[in-house]
Amino acid sequence: MEDVYHVPVLLKECIEGLSLKEGGVYVDVTFGGGGHTREILKHLKGGRVVVFDQDEDAYENRPEDERLIFVRHNFRYLKHFLKYMGIEKVDGILADLGVSSHHFDTPERGFSFRFEGELDMRMNKQSGLTAANVLNDYEEHELYRIFKNYGEIKKSGKLVRGILARRQEVPFHMISDLLEIAETCVPSREKNKFLAKVFQALRIEVNGEMEALKEMLMQTKDVLDKQGRLVVISYHSLEDRLVKNFMRTGDCEVSQPEQDFYGRSIVPFKAISRKPMLPSDEELERNTRSRSAKLRICEKM
Repeated sequence: MEDVYHVPVLLKECIEGLSLKEGGVYVDVTFGGGGHTREILKHLKGGRVVVFDQDEDAYENRPEDERLIFVRHNFRYLKHFLKYMGIEKVDGILADLGVSSHHFDTPERGFSFRFEGELDMRMNKQSGLTAANVLNDYEEHELYRIFKNYGEIKKSGKLVRGILARRQEVPFHMISDLLEIAETCVPSREKNKFLAKVFQALRIEVNGEMEALKEMLMQTKDVLDKQGRLVVISYHSLEDRLVKNFMRTGDCEVSQPEQDFYGRSIVPFKAISRKPMLPSDEELERNTRSRSAKLRICEKM
């Protein structure tokens, strides 16, 4: 079923990066379609695998394995739930930060501009904020903020003005409502790339993705055992910048490590891969959605 739900990216590289050891405890904080988790279980002798995913569709897709513990919550609560389960340290943490193929291909979830559906975009369908809420209720400066920061759209004035004008007449509800405005903001040759940025910005805001990622990464310093591995796949520059800074310095917001009296770097991790690993040409041909993936790996010192 996982091949339909989601094709795992950089699968071999992730498993090798985790450096699985017999009887170890591992965490997949982004279970999704379960492809990475299944491969961990396949190669792991004994041990346990704790997985996080707040989406009920992902929960229904879980494998039957007595070593698996499923936590139906956001990964920002990583440390809390490990403590609740009596797990003090883990041997490896995997995070695949991409949205699953299942979400993009399910029209009613509202993640893709390829289909008609409600402007939802919630990973957790029980949470309150939707993309429609953002478009209908956010102040002008807040809209500028999310499209600039999360969509990396430098000139979003026409888009924001269009949103403000339209919602005075009729509220946003369906994806076509947003496309009606967004498609007029750029030349047709740039349309798909622009729409991808618009939808990315809304999705990140709706799900609080950047803050959740920062919180999760900072907690890995406490829960990873010595020589434990942190393996992270990111898909856009916002995520990758946070991950790169964190692995280099132990702080998501700082790019250069602190130094001691003798000028030696004070860091909690050592890099296993100096540069990010990218999908092979073969993988890109097999799975086009892997094209923007970057894999970084570090080890707790």
